[in-house]
Amino acid sequence: MFQKTFALFFLGVLLLSPNFIKAQAIKTAAPTIQAAGRNIEITLKPYKNTKIYLGTNYGQSRVLVDSTILNEASVGYFKGKEKLTPGIYFVVSPKYSILFEFLMDAGQQFKIAADTLALAEFKIIGSKENDIFSAYSKKMNQLGMQKNQLEQGFANAKTAADSANFIAQFKSVDSSFKVERQKITTTAPNSMMRFFLDVLQRPEAPAIPIINGKADSTYPFYYVKNHFWDNVVFNDNRLIRTPFFEAKVDEYFKNYVSRDPDSIIEEVQYMLTVAKTGKEIYPFLLFKFTNKYISPEFMGQDKVFLHLFQNFFSKGDTVLLNNESKKAITERAYSIMANVIGNAAPALDLNTIDNKAFSLYKQAAKYTFIAFWDPTCGHCKTEMPRVDSFYSKNWKQLGVQMIGVNTNFNELTAWKQFLTDQHFDTGWSHVYQTEAAFNAEIKAGKPTTIRQMYDVFKTPTFYLLDKDKKIIAKNLTVDQFNDFLQAQQKK
Repeated sequence: MFQKTFALFFLGVLLLSPNFIKAQAIKTAAPTIQAAGRNIEITLKPYKNTKIYLGTNYGQSRVLVDSTILNEASVGYFKGKEKLTPGIYFVVSPKYSILFEFLMDAGQQFKIAADTLALAEFKIIGSKENDIFSAYSKKMNQLGMQKNQLEQGFANAKTAADSANFIAQFKSVDSSFKVERQKITTTAPNSMMRFFLDVLQRPEAPAIPIINGKADSTYPFYYVKNHFWDNVVFNDNRLIRTPFFEAKVDEYFKNYVSRDPDSIIEEVQYMLTVAKTGKEIYPFLLFKFTNKYISPEFMGQDKVFLHLFQNFFSKGDTVLLNNESKKAITERAYSIMANVIGNAAPALDLNTIDNKAFSLYKQAAKYTFIAFWDPTCGHCKTEMPRVDSFYSKNWKQLGVQMIGVNTNFNELTAWKQFLTDQHFDTGWSHVYQTEAAFNAEIKAGKPTTIRQMYDVFKTPTFYLLDKDKKIIAKNLTVDQFNDFLQAQQKK
């Protein structure tokens, strides 16, 4: 079907969805022909006296960017003083279902004619880009049908000879796909179709080379990584008007970038530096990376978010943020600034359970485990005995010093009673910040020791320090900390 274009021929797995982010719909008046702006006439039968919409992609999301009311002749106009960013667009029905896709070219002065009873036959008049797109799509559709028939034949093959014959035909069809793509490169090198095909292109991994008699098994990986973005320039705003650019970014970071935060920072910095002159692509990438690393999947990657804050947001790149978002990003950055993995842990000068002075940096140990917890917290009551059990059975012999920090100075009695009832190992140091010390920090305008310096906004929160009191792990589960410590012993 023609309307499946990019879904069928580019990604293969992209499914059209009726779910949209509804941007402000623009009601258009009767058209006047003009060179500036957009003026797209659409005839969509049998709809009459009803509103239809123009949508596009914002990465892998879909947004509505315009609307028109069809008249008695089923005619309407997507019209405005400003041109839209070229890319993949689609017409949306009154019930918010996608009817068909087309290319929004740079001129944006063309006509669309379609009938819902034969959507595959919709036509676009006056757009060379869509002429190229239509011809390519029809050819891809033919090849796709051939491939489907071959797959069915291969599944029903009776003999090895039959199977071999189908495999040979598969290869022939695959070659035809490549030939058609190459035709676009040759005959329409500056077209949007060429642009989209470049974005979709994945480098083929070469054979493993033999160097000095040894196989270099890493060469194919690094070859693909180094050529993954060939012919893609990150400041091109058309990238976000496709559903496949963001997917390609995700694929790249998942498969070709180390989870090490410094490696991620290098890649993110490069993309954003190149994208900075792109009015739309730059904020898209900046916010994409911010959302991903403000609450990262893997420990330590919050360092990437901190890099974004220090190198972009704090330098004025907040024009698209409302005051609430600016505040949230700033507060989050300051809450992790003092506890990045690899940095020295913030000082902890507190009181012990019997009100003696306690200082973190006066404690000597191979490892230091710090548990911030609240004696009224139900989850803490479950997890803290488990921590104590791991300590008694496994960690004590590894030279781990245990520090339990009560985050609730209003519950000292409940705290002491819980420790007594649970028979915690005597190797613990149980400490807390007095109310007077807490209020003094607030009055002085200093970041509170526990909440901000250690990012304790939920309990329990755990940290592991090395012998120099540098943070080597944080925000893991108890079981993950145990695994981490065991792995440390093998280094």
